[in-house]
Amino acid sequence: MTEGQQMVKEVYEAKQDPRKADDLIRRYIPFIRAEASKVISRLCTEQDDEYSIAMIAFHEAIVGYEKSRGAFLGYAAMLIRSRIIDYLRKEARHQGHLSLYEERGEDDRTLMDTLADGKDHMDDLVQREATLQEISELAAVMETFGVSFSDVADNCPKQSRTLAACAQVVRYGGENPHLLEELLKTKRLPLAQLAAGTGVERKTLERHRKYILVMLLIQTNGYEIIRGHIVHVLKKGGASV
Repeated sequence: MTEGQQMVKEVYEAKQDPRKADDLIRRYIPFIRAEASKVISRLCTEQDDEYSIAMIAFHEAIVGYEKSRGAFLGYAAMLIRSRIIDYLRKEARHQGHLSLYEERGEDDRTLMDTLADGKDHMDDLVQREATLQEISELAAVMETFGVSFSDVADNCPKQSRTLAACAQVVRYGGENPHLLEELLKTKRLPLAQLAAGTGVERKTLERHRKYILVMLLIQTNGYEIIRGHIVHVLKKGGASV
């Protein structure tokens, strides 16, 4: 089981068991504090209201998390950020002690810049940040295999018939977890087993090795957003994964 899959498993267990939720929160206190500190542009301490808000937001993330939201920690980070910003906005409105136009943080963005038009764009923001988080995580894994996104683009099948054949191979790999485990362990594409299991010619697999490799990597972790997009694109092209 990969680290990402283990994280998802623990979160889903915590959704059902309050004690496991408490344990998960305790383990990630450094993460929670760090995310809160980013928002307020200073070290967040246990005496700060933002610290309590961040803790509650992390628990909210556990309760509301679904795989379709992408990586859990990315989702939790955005929820923490949103809840603290909402708190700061209310404080500024009711007490007037915080300037919405005061530059905050290293990028000199004001709180008003962060809040944009004042509407609640939490769902869109979480989805966008979760997608970026998935892409970042995938890029890091791809790097360990010596493959880049440009490699995938160059190696992508151009003909619909070949695309369908590659999609069949990726689908077979996803249905056989031991092949994915072998891929992660050996850092090599199990070409012989994929060819034997699908009937796709090995020379086709060799020709599009980098493309197939990355498509299989996407099957190994919680890349639900990326996988959903790929499925949509492939269906439009007459293939499916």
